[in-house]
Amino acid sequence: MARPVIGVTCYVEPAKFTVWDMRAALLPYMYVDHITRAGGQPVILPPAGEPAALAGRLDGLIIAGGGDIDPARYGAPPAAQTGYVREFRDEAEFGLMETALRTGLPFLGICRGLQVLNVALGGTLLQHLPDVVGHTAHSPAPGTFGRLPVRLSPGLAKIYDGEDLTPAHYHHQAIDRLADGLEVTARSDDGTIEAVEVTGAAFALAVQWHPEADEDGPLFHALVAAARR
Repeated sequence: MARPVIGVTCYVEPAKFTVWDMRAALLPYMYVDHITRAGGQPVILPPAGEPAALAGRLDGLIIAGGGDIDPARYGAPPAAQTGYVREFRDEAEFGLMETALRTGLPFLGICRGLQVLNVALGGTLLQHLPDVVGHTAHSPAPGTFGRLPVRLSPGLAKIYDGEDLTPAHYHHQAIDRLADGLEVTARSDDGTIEAVEVTGAAFALAVQWHPEADEDGPLFHALVAAARR
């Protein structure tokens, strides 16, 4: 059986590679490794042209981690800590998200991807989580993942084969008002929403942590299995 085609959104940032220092469309290779090991064929989707028009050629979609969403999309002024806003990426990913939801394309949101899902459906975000929870364990230092336990719902626990998980976190924002049509499927001990799924969808879920940073990849296997179906 052919590998299901899994589209993955990406960054557009200044980057250094070999002898070059220039603007590049890039994605941490951990995503590629996990999709490939799960039996999928990864395809990187840069935020250019009309990526939403490609949804019909995909078997599954991942909206990857990245910078903050423009707060204007959920009716808020930007906080001082909100950063790395890329409006062209917002435009592309919200279009992809809306198309995936409309067509039933199997979808996995990772970190920023969870926030895109919530805002696309009418929810809002906390722009700087440490101001709310009183600690920085969700994003302990630049370029450093934090390890924070979360409690999973029964459905998500089946994917992970257990209710308790200590995944890699790197986020300073989180869901504030949960959008209609979403169900919370994981929380951390401080009450932060760490995972959601679209009510009634065959496979449309998102996590606030970074599953690509771990050796095991049950979420990627679950997405590829849904894409095969």
